[in-house]
Order: sequence, then structure tokens, then C-alpha cells
Amino acid sequence: MSVAFVFPGQGSQSVGMLAGLAELHPAVRETFDSASKVLGFDLWSLAQQGPAEALALTENTQPVMLVAGVATWRVWCLAEGPRPEWVAGHSLGEFTALVAAGVLSFEDAVGLVRFRGEVMRDAVPDGQGGMAAVLGLSDADVEAACAEAAAGEVVEAVNFNAPQQVVIAGHAGALKRAIDAAKARGAKRALPLPISVPCHSSLMQGAARQLRERLQAVTLSAPTLRFMSSVDAEEYRDPAAIADLLYRQLASPVRWVTTVESLRGQGVRQFVECGPGKVLAGLVKRIDRSGEISCFALEDQPSIESARTTLVAGAESPGATL
Repeated sequence: MSVAFVFPGQGSQSVGMLAGLAELHPAVRETFDSASKVLGFDLWSLAQQGPAEALALTENTQPVMLVAGVATWRVWCLAEGPRPEWVAGHSLGEFTALVAAGVLSFEDAVGLVRFRGEVMRDAVPDGQGGMAAVLGLSDADVEAACAEAAAGEVVEAVNFNAPQQVVIAGHAGALKRAIDAAKARGAKRALPLPISVPCHSSLMQGAARQLRERLQAVTLSAPTLRFMSSVDAEEYRDPAAIADLLYRQLASPVRWVTTVESLRGQGVRQFVECGPGKVLAGLVKRIDRSGEISCFALEDQPSIESARTTLVAGAESPGATL
């Protein structure tokens, strides 16, 4: 039985996140302070005081979420929590997973995701793009609604998060038409999300090319933990292939359902969400209905202690593999 640590992306941030953990573990503030030196502004103050509107800006959210995930990972490691066999991430969370796996240095990752957020922000003029959630339709029906609504513009399924839970993204007009088309097909809900950037759509191709240029100046190492990408649910070991992946993933859908299913096929039965929130733990539970999967979310000290106790006990079981 294997364990996978999974790292969240944008959407799990909140003003005041990790405050309780920081009171107990100096590593949290130290991690944020290191990132602040890279960025040239106080990232901890932004995370604790906001305002929420500033925290929600993609160029801010991305470094905040990466640093929060790494800080939580470091607390886990300092607490001598068992190391997982696998790591994976949802969208931006892939960068956090790659820091945990030793592929990216923390400082390089902080600079990369700040740059990634900036080029994503600038890829589509403000107000001309967006994202929406569609609930209660099959993947095929969502894709058909998008194809019907495009009318020469871009609107695409970009996050396959759970069965009958898909996020779409594209031009604002096409997005509105796709919402209407999804409702006409029987969607339980189809609603815009408070995100002006059409993440993971083909409108991000220009931003992806800029990120690829930036990646050429960054050294990547072979992973020390097995890494599965949510772009294609495949394991990556070669640093050059991982660099290419990080370029491609910016304009590629997040296939979270397939990734969770592939990890389960590799023997993973315990998923640990490492970072603020419980979004991924909730999605994993929706994806797997077998009852064999256990999910933990490392939000605070009690949740870390509970997960550590359970995983240590599991590691001591005959034949266990973390």
C-alpha cells in the first residue's frame, strides 16, 4: 500500500492561512521569509492580512500557494512524518510537488511561479476571458457544449476535477454561451468563477512559450520521489522531460480524475493533501467510490499529528510501502 502527497493549486488560498501552524513551527515563517527575499515584498503579510482581492491576483496567488505547500511539507518532514512514494499536484501544485521531490530548488520555483502568474495575467486582456464550473454533466457533454458555443472563439474543458465536475475556460462571450449550452443539456449548475484568467486553455499558449524560455535558465534535477503529472497521468523522471511538461501544462487541461485513478492503479491507497484547504482530498473522495482510499489534509497541527500517526502505523504493517 503506497502513499501519495498531493499539492493544491489556486483556489485554496485564504487570508490568514497557516497562521496557527506558524505559531508552532518557525519553519513556516522561515519559508515565507525566504520567498519574500526572492520576490522583493512581504509574502507572509499578504497571506495573513490580504486584502483578499490582492491575494486572489494570479501573480500573487501562485507564489503564496507554492510557499504555503512547501512550508507545510517542511513541517511534515521536521516532524519526521513518513516520506511518500508518490507526489502529484493540481495545476500550480505540480511546481510544489517538484520542490518536494527535489527537482526544483525552492528559490527557483518561487521566481518561476511568480513569472508564470504574470505572463498568464497578461495573456488575455482583463475582462475578455474567464472560467466557469459545470456540475452534473459527463465530460463528453461538457466538451460538446463548448464546441457548440465556441462560434469562432475559444472555450474549452480545462479541469477534469471529479466525475460530473468540470471547469471550462476561454473568451468571455464564448464562456457565457457555453454556460447556457451546458444548462440546456441538463447541467445541475453552471456558473462563472471569480477568475479572469482562462487557465489551461489554448489562450495560454503565448504565456507557455514565455515560460519555456524562462525554464531554460533553471536547473532541474532527477526526482527523489516518484512524480506523476496531472497533464497526462504519467510518471516523469527525466529533468528535460519535466521542463517540457511544465511548458506544456500551462495550456493543457488538468486531468485530475485520470491522475487519481492512475495513482490508485500504482497501489496508492492513502492520499495526503499538503497545503491549505481540503479541496483535493474532497475530489479524491468523489473520484474513488471503492471505500479503499483514505484521505488526509494537512491544515493544522492536529491534522498533521493524526496523519503522521496513521501513516506510521501503516508503514509498520507487513508489506507496507510509503
